[in-house]
Amino acid sequence: MGTVINFEDRAVARLQARVAAAEEANQDLIAFARGHSGAVASIHEAVIAAVEAEGFDHLIHIVTQEWPQILGLDAVAVALFVGDKGIRADASGLQFVNPRVIERSIDGIDGVVLRSARRGHPLFGPACSLIRAEALVRLESDPPLPSGLLALGQRAAQGFETRHGSELLVFLGRVLTRCMGRWLIS
Repeated sequence: MGTVINFEDRAVARLQARVAAAEEANQDLIAFARGHSGAVASIHEAVIAAVEAEGFDHLIHIVTQEWPQILGLDAVAVALFVGDKGIRADASGLQFVNPRVIERSIDGIDGVVLRSARRGHPLFGPACSLIRAEALVRLESDPPLPSGLLALGQRAAQGFETRHGSELLVFLGRVLTRCMGRWLIS
């Protein structure tokens, strides 16, 4: 007579492992959705603050002083150039910089770059040594308006989910560009 092999125990164990994996994936998806929703809300709040700016100087103040808190960042810097003039602004103030430095910084950036860093981009100024994760958003305008770079940084190293985060940051950069244009043309 033959031996009966019990497959039930193995099948139940495999099924339990698959259910546990599905539950973990479900929790990851819920966490992502909550994080994405929070990111959207933060971007919307930053956009509203920028739209409410009362002038170009006020807009730069909002970007460098208020956006870090709104977006949960440690540093925000903006660098702009037009012709032979370049400026960089961050929490420590406004500085004139060589426009070629900014032009070189945006070369190769198509929209946004999200990356981990041992040291942040030099355009962060004094804060660059503290930055471990950064988003560099290209700001493009047609002359006579300036083009440049929006640099967003944080001290904590971070893994990035690039597709959705990139779309939000490109949107933020476009709004900033339009707001700057509104104040520089009028």
